[in-house]
Order: sequence, then structure tokens, then C-alpha cells
Amino acid sequence: MIDTSKAPQLADLKPALEKTFELAKQKITSIDTNYDEGKGSPVFTDGGKYTTRGWTEWTEGFRYGIAILHFDATGDESSLESGRKHTVERMASHVSHIGVHDHGFNNLSTYGNLRRLMLEGRIENNEWEKNFYELAIKVSGAVQAARWSERQGGGFIHSFNGPHSLFVDTIRSCRILMESHRLGHCLMAEGDKPISLLERALQHIESTALFSVFYGEGRDSYDTPDVRGRTTHEAIFNMKDGAYRCPNSQQGYTGFSTWTRGLAWACCGFPEELELLEQLSDEELAPLGGRDKWEALLLKGAKATADFFLQHTPTDGICYWDTGAPNLHKLGDYLDRPAEPFNDYEPVDSTASAIAVQGLFRLARYLEAKGETAEAERYEKAALVTAQSLFSDNYLSTDPNHQGLLLHSIYHNPNGWDTKPAGSKIAAGESSMWGDYHLMELAVYLQRLIEKKPYLTFWTK
Repeated sequence: MIDTSKAPQLADLKPALEKTFELAKQKITSIDTNYDEGKGSPVFTDGGKYTTRGWTEWTEGFRYGIAILHFDATGDESSLESGRKHTVERMASHVSHIGVHDHGFNNLSTYGNLRRLMLEGRIENNEWEKNFYELAIKVSGAVQAARWSERQGGGFIHSFNGPHSLFVDTIRSCRILMESHRLGHCLMAEGDKPISLLERALQHIESTALFSVFYGEGRDSYDTPDVRGRTTHEAIFNMKDGAYRCPNSQQGYTGFSTWTRGLAWACCGFPEELELLEQLSDEELAPLGGRDKWEALLLKGAKATADFFLQHTPTDGICYWDTGAPNLHKLGDYLDRPAEPFNDYEPVDSTASAIAVQGLFRLARYLEAKGETAEAERYEKAALVTAQSLFSDNYLSTDPNHQGLLLHSIYHNPNGWDTKPAGSKIAAGESSMWGDYHLMELAVYLQRLIEKKPYLTFWTK
């Protein structure tokens, strides 16, 4: 369990954030200079060098987003030029990609961040350039919304596994539908029928809350109060009648254990959407069930997944790759001490912590504004402990020859895709584009809090 008694003050993290930004510049330059673009987008490192994995091109926007965020943090014009140039030259296919559920990752990390910086006055306000970014966001949101499956009582954006498959990851892709909606866009269907992107985003979030998260309410024999807030990577539906069938997992150990990066997407996704809910009018929400319905659903999911993360993560806030991983028991009381990336049995996944911790910070801020001070303090302290670990030398890649930024990432442990160091029984010491991006996003988020700059959100005012 995360030891909140050792939480630092927020300002104490500032030197580590500055170090992170310095290291990020080294990594951006190394990849821009040395990576072979002909191989496809870089996904994870092997021996410290970025390589690819031909599953889907879901990480390309993270690469350019890191450069854009580096400019955000430091004002480095060469990082802005790298991010903007690559976005214009290489991201168009992601805007119209009908085969993935990752639009919120790729296109908000690039087009979305660039538009935000323009509206904040950080880069020159060029009307045509802003229109270009907005068109990309509008189209991306509609294309993502078209990847739709009906279920009994609702629907969801289905994963690349097929129309029967709901991934917990995709809650964070709902952001692109929300931003597209806020730009006044909708999905046009047969007979010029307009389909609300807000409605589809909320229906997907509801499906995730109902079928990807367990609340200890006895949905099955493993849904017990002691594991309230656990998640399943994939929920399976019968496409003949839209009925829910069972939990499953692609990248976790089983459908009845918790793949921690899946948990992290939910930990982050629910609080972000809670924040956005406050930007939507009662008139927009009334036909869809009203504000109270969605606030209650999002808050229940946010608190449950956050509590599970706190209780099932080692004391330093760094989690193992799956809470039901088959050899965890061999580590003994692993939840009562800091995580051990170089053990003999099961790998940690620092990227899960990097994603989840942002959700903890956001949930704490949301609850503080609602007057729930004690809960807010508990989540914030857990977040501070986790952030301190992530920005420490145990997890920051300080080696100039290593192209990654956040060490000890795991992509797909069941498939054995991750590199094991010589003599090691488990994968360790490598990085991934999603891990590096979310560490940078966390660093910018915290820098803005410390320096009292505009609060970082995925949407723009």
C-alpha cells in the first residue's frame, strides 16, 4: 500500500522536474537524429534504443507530443519545431484511421497540444494554422465515434480486436470526442443523420464504468469488497443481442486479475472527464440523463479505481504489471516495501504509475473544490509519493546513450515482447513512448501547479 506518511511537498519536486526536462531534450534530439523513420513509429526501447512493434501505430503522437510538451515547459523553439513539423508531415493518417481506438492518444497529444498552446498565447495565433488543428480534432473525434458497437442499454467504441471488444484503455480516447463536440462538430450518418459526439462519449464512459470496473458488489464470484475498484482489460459482448458476456484480458494475466496499465487508464480517465463535466452546460446534459447522473457515475469510478491503486501498489507508488501476476507471491510482502524492478519473478510497470498518478492529482483537486478535504489530501499525498519515485534516479533514464526517459516500462508481458537484461529472468530497464509521454505530461502538469500557471487540461477554453 502506498505510504502517504512520506509524501513530499509539491514544491520539493521542482528540481526533479527541471532535471526531467533537461533529460527529455537529450532524448528528443537522439531520436530525431538517429531513428530510422522507415521502420514505422517508435514504440519501446531494446537495449536503450527505440524500436518498433507492428501491432498498431498507436504511439506516434506520443513521440511528437513529448517535443511539444518540452516546448511548453521550457520554451525551447527547436522542440516546438520538431513537434510541429512532424505533426504536419506524419500525423494525417492518424486523423482518419478507422482501424484503432487510439485517437485520443495520437491526435490530442499533437494537434490538441498545439492548439492549446496557440490559445494560451504561447505560440503565434495564426488563424489558418488554428483552423488546421481544429479540423484535425473534429475529424478525429468523428472517426473515433464511428467505431461503434451497440450493447443492451447503450454502446461503446470497440477495440481493434473487433466489435465485441471493449477495452478499458479507450476511456482516455473519449477526450477526442469531447473536444470535437466542444468545437461544434458531430458525426454525420446515413440520410444526413447527425450523431452527437457527446452522447457517444458518455455512453462509452458508462459502458466502461459498468463493465470494466468492479465495485465489490457481487457481479461475479470474484467481485468482492476487498478488491473494489479492480478493472478488467477487456469486456466481451455478444454482438447478436448486445449482451455482456465476460471479462477478458489481452495484456494482463487474466480477465479476473488487474492489468495495472488498464487500471491506470481508468484512474486517469474518470477524473479528467469529471473536470470536463463542469465545462458542459445543463442544457447539453439534460437530454442525456442530466448532470447528477454523470457526476455520480464518474465519481464512483474515479474513487473506486484510485482506492484500488493505493491499496494494491507498493509503498513508493510504483506498481507491478498485474496485481494477479502468477509469481508475485514469491516476492513475499511486496506491498509493504518499495517496488523492486530488478527482482527474479515479476516486472514492475512504471508507466502504469505515471498514468495513474495524474488521475490521483486531478481527483484530489476536484474533491478539494467540493469540500471533501480529507479524501483529497489522501489522494494527493499518494500522488506526491508516486511522483517523487517516478522522477527519482531509480526510474529516470539518466544515461545519455539510452533514448528512453522513464525506465522499467512493460508493453506486453504475456507475449514476451519486452527486453530482459542479460542474466535477468524478467524484463526491466527499458522505456516506451507512452511512458515517456505521460511522464512529460505529468511534469508539465506539476510545473504549472508549482509556478501557478494555467491549469493543464486536455480541452481548451
